[in-house]
Amino acid sequence: MNVLCRLFVIVLLAASAQAAVAADTTELIASLKQGGYVLVFRHTATDDSQKDVYPFKFDDMSAQRQLSEKGRDMARQIGVAIRERAIPIGNVYTSRLNRAIEAGKLITGKEGQAVDALTDSSNASASGMANPSAANTKAGAAVRQLVDQSPASGTNTVLVTHKTNLADAFGKDAGDVQEGEAFVYKASGSGPATFVARIKAADWTAKAGQ
Repeated sequence: MNVLCRLFVIVLLAASAQAAVAADTTELIASLKQGGYVLVFRHTATDDSQKDVYPFKFDDMSAQRQLSEKGRDMARQIGVAIRERAIPIGNVYTSRLNRAIEAGKLITGKEGQAVDALTDSSNASASGMANPSAANTKAGAAVRQLVDQSPASGTNTVLVTHKTNLADAFGKDAGDVQEGEAFVYKASGSGPATFVARIKAADWTAKAGQ
Protein backbone atom coordinates (compact mmCIF):
# COMPACT_ATOMS: atom_id res chain seq x y z
CA MET A 1 0.00 0.00 0.00
CA ASN A 2 2.83 2.38 0.85
CA VAL A 3 4.36 1.77 -2.56
CA LEU A 4 1.05 2.52 -4.27
CA CYS A 5 0.67 5.71 -2.25
CA ARG A 6 4.15 6.86 -3.20
CA LEU A 7 3.46 6.14 -6.87
CA PHE A 8 0.23 8.11 -6.66
CA VAL A 9 2.04 11.08 -5.10
CA ILE A 10 4.73 10.96 -7.80
CA VAL A 11 2.13 10.91 -10.57
CA LEU A 12 0.22 13.75 -8.91
CA LEU A 13 3.35 15.88 -8.57
CA ALA A 14 4.32 15.23 -12.19
CA ALA A 15 0.86 16.25 -13.38
CA SER A 16 1.02 19.40 -11.27
CA ALA A 17 4.42 20.28 -12.69
CA GLN A 18 3.16 19.81 -16.25
CA ALA A 19 0.15 22.00 -15.53
CA ALA A 20 2.42 24.69 -14.10
CA VAL A 21 4.65 24.61 -17.18
CA ALA A 22 1.60 24.84 -19.45
CA ALA A 23 0.31 27.83 -17.45
CA ASP A 24 3.70 29.55 -17.64
CA THR A 25 3.84 28.98 -21.41
CA THR A 26 0.34 30.38 -21.84
CA GLU A 27 1.31 33.49 -19.89
CA LEU A 28 4.50 33.90 -21.91
CA ILE A 29 2.68 33.63 -25.23
CA ALA A 30 0.17 36.23 -24.00
CA SER A 31 3.00 38.56 -22.94
CA LEU A 32 4.42 38.54 -26.48
CA LYS A 33 1.62 40.95 -27.39
CA GLN A 34 3.60 43.67 -25.61
CA GLY A 35 6.61 43.24 -27.90
CA GLY A 36 10.25 43.38 -26.87
CA TYR A 37 11.08 39.70 -27.40
CA VAL A 38 13.29 37.81 -29.83
CA LEU A 39 11.99 34.40 -30.94
CA VAL A 40 14.63 32.07 -32.36
CA PHE A 41 12.94 29.25 -34.25
CA ARG A 42 14.40 26.06 -35.58
CA HIS A 43 12.75 25.57 -38.97
CA THR A 44 9.84 23.13 -39.08
CA ALA A 45 9.86 19.51 -40.34
CA THR A 46 11.70 18.64 -43.55
CA ASP A 47 11.78 15.89 -46.17
CA ASP A 48 14.59 13.59 -45.01
CA SER A 49 14.81 11.93 -48.42
CA GLN A 50 16.35 15.15 -49.73
CA LYS A 51 19.96 16.12 -49.03
CA ASP A 52 21.84 19.39 -49.02
CA VAL A 53 24.68 19.82 -51.48
CA TYR A 54 27.76 21.60 -50.15
CA PRO A 55 29.00 24.17 -50.98
CA PHE A 56 25.42 25.37 -50.65
CA LYS A 57 23.57 26.32 -53.82
CA PHE A 58 21.06 28.79 -52.50
CA ASP A 59 19.25 29.30 -55.82
CA ASP A 60 18.97 25.57 -56.59
CA MET A 61 16.01 24.03 -54.74
CA SER A 62 17.00 20.55 -55.93
CA ALA A 63 20.29 20.88 -54.03
CA GLN A 64 18.61 21.60 -50.68
CA ARG A 65 16.47 19.72 -48.19
CA GLN A 66 13.02 21.32 -48.23
CA LEU A 67 10.13 21.53 -45.80
CA SER A 68 7.83 18.54 -45.90
CA GLU A 69 4.06 19.03 -46.08
CA LYS A 70 4.02 18.31 -42.35
CA GLY A 71 6.57 21.08 -41.87
CA ARG A 72 4.58 23.54 -43.95
CA ASP A 73 1.40 22.72 -42.04
CA MET A 74 3.25 23.10 -38.71
CA ALA A 75 4.56 26.54 -39.73
CA ARG A 76 1.11 27.64 -40.94
CA GLN A 77 -0.47 26.61 -37.63
CA ILE A 78 2.12 28.55 -35.64
CA GLY A 79 1.43 31.53 -37.89
CA VAL A 80 -2.31 31.26 -37.33
CA ALA A 81 -1.78 31.16 -33.56
CA ILE A 82 0.43 34.25 -33.70
CA ARG A 83 -2.12 36.18 -35.75
CA GLU A 84 -5.06 35.08 -33.59
CA ARG A 85 -3.29 36.49 -30.56
CA ALA A 86 -2.37 39.71 -32.38
CA ILE A 87 1.31 39.20 -31.56
CA PRO A 88 3.21 41.98 -33.35
CA ILE A 89 6.09 40.83 -35.55
CA GLY A 90 8.77 43.29 -36.59
CA ASN A 91 12.03 42.25 -38.22
CA VAL A 92 12.31 38.71 -39.56
CA TYR A 93 15.70 37.14 -40.27
CA THR A 94 16.25 33.68 -41.69
CA SER A 95 18.91 31.31 -42.90
CA ARG A 96 19.69 31.54 -46.60
CA LEU A 97 18.44 27.98 -47.11
CA ASN A 98 14.93 27.78 -48.51
CA ARG A 99 13.48 25.61 -45.73
CA ALA A 100 14.14 28.39 -43.23
CA ILE A 101 13.01 31.13 -45.61
CA GLU A 102 9.74 29.30 -46.28
CA ALA A 103 9.16 28.52 -42.60
CA GLY A 104 9.76 32.16 -41.68
CA LYS A 105 7.24 33.40 -44.22
CA LEU A 106 4.59 30.88 -43.16
CA ILE A 107 5.10 31.66 -39.46
CA THR A 108 5.17 35.45 -39.72
CA GLY A 109 3.35 36.20 -42.97
CA LYS A 110 6.29 38.42 -43.92
CA GLU A 111 9.27 38.22 -46.23
CA GLY A 112 12.33 37.80 -44.05
CA GLN A 113 15.88 38.93 -44.64
CA ALA A 114 18.15 35.96 -45.34
CA VAL A 115 21.51 36.28 -43.58
CA ASP A 116 24.71 34.24 -43.37
CA ALA A 117 24.65 34.26 -39.55
CA LEU A 118 21.61 31.98 -39.47
CA THR A 119 22.63 29.67 -42.34
CA ASP A 120 23.34 26.07 -41.36
CA SER A 121 26.72 26.09 -39.58
CA SER A 122 27.14 22.32 -40.06
CA ASN A 123 27.88 23.01 -43.74
CA ALA A 124 25.70 20.04 -44.75
CA SER A 125 27.69 17.60 -42.61
CA ALA A 126 25.44 14.73 -41.58
CA SER A 127 27.40 14.18 -38.37
CA GLY A 128 27.30 17.88 -37.57
CA MET A 129 23.55 18.05 -37.98
CA ALA A 130 22.89 14.84 -36.04
CA ASN A 131 25.19 15.69 -33.12
CA PRO A 132 25.52 19.44 -32.70
CA SER A 133 28.45 20.08 -30.39
CA ALA A 134 28.40 23.87 -30.04
CA ALA A 135 31.86 23.80 -31.59
CA ASN A 136 31.49 26.72 -34.00
CA THR A 137 32.22 29.70 -31.76
CA LYS A 138 32.13 32.22 -34.62
CA ALA A 139 28.70 31.03 -35.82
CA GLY A 140 27.35 31.12 -32.27
CA ALA A 141 28.56 34.67 -31.71
CA ALA A 142 26.87 35.80 -34.95
CA VAL A 143 23.53 34.35 -33.84
CA ARG A 144 23.79 35.91 -30.38
CA GLN A 145 24.57 39.30 -31.94
CA LEU A 146 21.21 39.16 -33.73
CA VAL A 147 19.45 38.01 -30.56
CA ASP A 148 20.89 40.92 -28.58
CA GLN A 149 19.52 43.54 -30.99
CA SER A 150 16.47 45.21 -29.49
CA PRO A 151 13.28 44.79 -31.56
CA ALA A 152 11.55 47.84 -32.95
CA SER A 153 9.25 49.40 -30.37
CA GLY A 154 6.12 47.35 -29.75
CA THR A 155 7.23 44.42 -31.90
CA ASN A 156 8.99 41.08 -31.60
CA THR A 157 11.88 39.95 -33.78
CA VAL A 158 11.77 36.48 -35.35
CA LEU A 159 14.86 34.48 -36.35
CA VAL A 160 14.63 31.16 -38.21
CA THR A 161 17.71 29.00 -38.21
CA HIS A 162 19.01 25.43 -37.79
CA LYS A 163 19.72 22.94 -35.01
CA THR A 164 23.50 23.37 -35.17
CA ASN A 165 23.32 27.17 -35.09
CA LEU A 166 21.15 27.02 -31.97
CA ALA A 167 23.67 24.74 -30.26
CA ASP A 168 26.54 27.00 -31.33
CA ALA A 169 24.76 30.03 -29.90
CA PHE A 170 23.22 28.62 -26.73
CA GLY A 171 25.29 25.55 -25.86
CA LYS A 172 25.00 21.78 -26.14
CA ASP A 173 21.74 21.74 -24.18
CA ALA A 174 20.13 23.43 -27.19
CA GLY A 175 21.09 20.42 -29.32
CA ASP A 176 17.79 18.73 -28.46
CA VAL A 177 15.75 21.54 -30.01
CA GLN A 178 12.74 20.19 -31.87
CA GLU A 179 11.57 21.19 -35.33
CA GLY A 180 9.42 24.30 -35.02
CA GLU A 181 10.54 24.98 -31.43
CA ALA A 182 11.46 28.54 -30.43
CA PHE A 183 13.92 29.89 -27.88
CA VAL A 184 12.49 33.12 -26.46
CA TYR A 185 14.72 35.99 -25.30
CA LYS A 186 13.78 39.28 -23.69
CA ALA A 187 15.68 42.27 -25.03
CA SER A 188 17.44 44.39 -22.41
CA GLY A 189 18.12 47.47 -24.51
CA SER A 190 21.55 47.92 -22.95
CA GLY A 191 23.19 44.50 -22.98
CA PRO A 192 22.71 40.82 -23.79
CA ALA A 193 19.14 39.59 -24.12
CA THR A 194 17.86 37.37 -21.31
CA PHE A 195 16.67 33.83 -21.93
CA VAL A 196 13.01 33.41 -20.96
CA ALA A 197 11.77 30.00 -22.11
CA ARG A 198 11.38 27.52 -24.93
CA ILE A 199 8.08 27.23 -26.81
CA LYS A 200 7.42 24.00 -28.70
CA ALA A 201 5.32 24.00 -31.86
CA ALA A 202 2.53 22.15 -30.02
CA ASP A 203 2.38 24.90 -27.39
CA TRP A 204 1.20 27.34 -30.04
CA THR A 205 -1.22 25.07 -31.87
CA ALA A 206 -2.80 23.42 -28.83
CA LYS A 207 -3.89 26.80 -27.54
CA ALA A 208 -4.79 28.48 -30.82
CA GLY A 209 -8.22 30.05 -30.62
CA GLN A 210 -8.36 30.13 -26.83
